[in-house]
Amino acid sequence: MLSDDQIKSRIILKLHRHGKWGASHTSFENLKKGFTQRDTGKQGSKRVDKLGHDMIKHNLILSKPTGYGLEVSLNPAMKQEILEYLDNLE
Repeated sequence: MLSDDQIKSRIILKLHRHGKWGASHTSFENLKKGFTQRDTGKQGSKRVDKLGHDMIKHNLILSKPTGYGLEVSLNPAMKQEILEYLDNLE
């Protein structure tokens, strides 16, 4: 089972790889894709949701409410901190 920090780092890496910075958004539901129950434990997608909302509170991820759901992207104002975080993982 992955730790909370490992799940957060996979979310950041996924958004970074797809170029989702600032005005380029993706659905909040897409954050759950790629995680298995083996990765997240019994809580499953609820745990990924909770960690995603936690990242929004800490301004790592920007949210954009729409009529069809919540859209998210990486915060370009925190780009230096996010890239340093990714570098420390390797």
